[in-house]
Amino acid sequence: MSHPHNRVARSLSVVAGVGALALGPKAGSAGAWRASQSGQAAPGGVALSAGRTTSRWAYARTTDVVRLNASRRARAVGRLRFLTEDGQAEIYMVLRETRVAQTGVDWIELSLPQRPNGVTGWVEAGALGSLHVVHGLLLISRSRLRATLYDQAGRVVWSAAVGIGRASLPTPAGDFYVREKLRVIDSPAFGPYAIGTSAYAPKLSEWPGGGIIGIHGTDQPLLIPGDPSHGCVRMRNGEITRLWHLIAIGTPVDIT
Repeated sequence: MSHPHNRVARSLSVVAGVGALALGPKAGSAGAWRASQSGQAAPGGVALSAGRTTSRWAYARTTDVVRLNASRRARAVGRLRFLTEDGQAEIYMVLRETRVAQTGVDWIELSLPQRPNGVTGWVEAGALGSLHVVHGLLLISRSRLRATLYDQAGRVVWSAAVGIGRASLPTPAGDFYVREKLRVIDSPAFGPYAIGTSAYAPKLSEWPGGGIIGIHGTDQPLLIPGDPSHGCVRMRNGEITRLWHLIAIGTPVDIT
């Protein structure tokens, strides 16, 4: 008999739209950002995402190589893709934009959802679609076994106890973001809803298709708070239901 976690890929369905922390208006194409916005210049470019307040993300328009620096000659660190491991539309958190004076080409720095965690790189702005705006932050504290959702002003919107990965299969720390929101069908071990993040387990995850760290419900609520998982973040079904309706695609997820 297969483990129920191995069957979750057939039990997830994508859901269009987001909840109370909804996406803001599109900011136009990534390449037009500099012309349409007045931003503070960050080292190496204009900051596009602030992490705890306002962040921006985009879909890929191409499968271009992602470079270490804003140059076509720079070393490759990854490649854009259209779909996640679950077959949903992939998104990229954009960090900075810079213009290369010699060529006049705009480049975007983005966070890559891949192993190892924490990789960032640059693509030409035309490789990305329109920028989408999202506000707030989801903070997951492994020491406190608690997840807290903050709004743009830093106010607590929601908070709940969680279960994390056991010592041998830890939930990784780092700065990540929400890639997808899914309904769970016929898989009680995952509860009614699941949220896919850009984090990957260092060894293993109960989420299929590449060890993605997911946030989901459970059929064992008495194990929360605690460390019962294979790397994913579990919470009671009532809490994942509330979070799923509040959190937006692209919301930063900080795991400490």
